[in-house]
Amino acid sequence: MSKIRILVADDHAVLQAGLEAMLNAEPDMLVVGSAGDGHAAVRQAALLQPDVILLDINMPGLNGLEALEQIRSQAPKSRILILTMHDDAQYLRQAMAGGASGYVLKQSAGKELLMAIRTVWQGGVYLHPNHARALATSPQSATSAAPQPSEAVKRFQLLSEREAEVFRLVALGYRNSEIADRLSLSVKTVETYKSRMMDKLGLQTRTALVRFALEVGVLQKTDAAGH
Repeated sequence: MSKIRILVADDHAVLQAGLEAMLNAEPDMLVVGSAGDGHAAVRQAALLQPDVILLDINMPGLNGLEALEQIRSQAPKSRILILTMHDDAQYLRQAMAGGASGYVLKQSAGKELLMAIRTVWQGGVYLHPNHARALATSPQSATSAAPQPSEAVKRFQLLSEREAEVFRLVALGYRNSEIADRLSLSVKTVETYKSRMMDKLGLQTRTALVRFALEVGVLQKTDAAGH
């Protein structure tokens, strides 16, 4: 059985050791590396190209949210799961807008973390129901406001089948080049579909897109093609 290759990035050595022991005890998981600060996390991600990266927010040198963008560039196929003590809507919004595939609190680092890892590895997005509600109902500007659920569904149904496919992959954090590969399209064509569906839905940012996707239930599905 293929194991989920995991990089653990956390500056607390005791917690990191505990996480590694817990994850390595799972038959389908293997910790392939660790990092104690943001810069090391970026380097290790580029070197190891892990399937899943557990990324703390509070780390020296480069915090997790700052490292997130660099990791997305250096390890585009890795799924990034924020593991933090901060139950904060602003951090949550920044993480999801930056391309994270999930957000888990350290106090829930047990069965929930294992489920989150498996979910993002399969191509899904993991959010605790409370975080999903916070993201869907958080204040936003008039230009990027997500519509009410009934209106959201109606707008989503306006998308063509291909636009809907692109929408879901963007919401899941895939880059244009990855979407192009998965759908056998050119990057330019993906960009055209992306622009068209954003216009149809009246969305301007990835944060707004993720909120919208949560409302219409797109992120509740698994991405069977991922692995």
